[in-house]
Amino acid sequence: MNGMHLAEFNFGTLRHDWDDPRVKGFVDGLDLVNAAAERSDGFIWRLTDDAAGEAESFAEVFGGNERVAATLSVWRDVESLDQFVWNTVHRQFYARKAEWYDAIGNGNLVLWWVPVGHRPGWAEGMARWQHWDANGNSDHAFGWSHVKEAQLWKARNCTAMAAE
Repeated sequence: MNGMHLAEFNFGTLRHDWDDPRVKGFVDGLDLVNAAAERSDGFIWRLTDDAAGEAESFAEVFGGNERVAATLSVWRDVESLDQFVWNTVHRQFYARKAEWYDAIGNGNLVLWWVPVGHRPGWAEGMARWQHWDANGNSDHAFGWSHVKEAQLWKARNCTAMAAE
């Protein structure tokens, strides 16, 4: 889409506190996965913990739940995100999500188009996810199944993995 980039928001609740040894593999891998994203072709931006004003917004959006892990990023296009998610070290961590995340409220992902240069915040991400959760796929908010360009998602039968 000309003049547009793809925003991605996902979140889940960890089974244990961040300092618990049972989620150590996840916590220790965050820098590795984020660095892989930032080096990926098509990566534009991600919301970081030190973003001005977003710490308070994160707490509000997630009701102060300290076990929530979330990512909000912007990509050039669907293909770039598809490549990163399913064809880098990220996929290894994604495959282990059941070890680290509660089954309920796990796998919460939404995608939407943003104008080039727009940097969404946590509240915008949650609003898009709530819209998708209530209404399903639309041009306003959608999941992987809504985008024909997500070839790796389809080829690797990631529907089953994404639903776990």
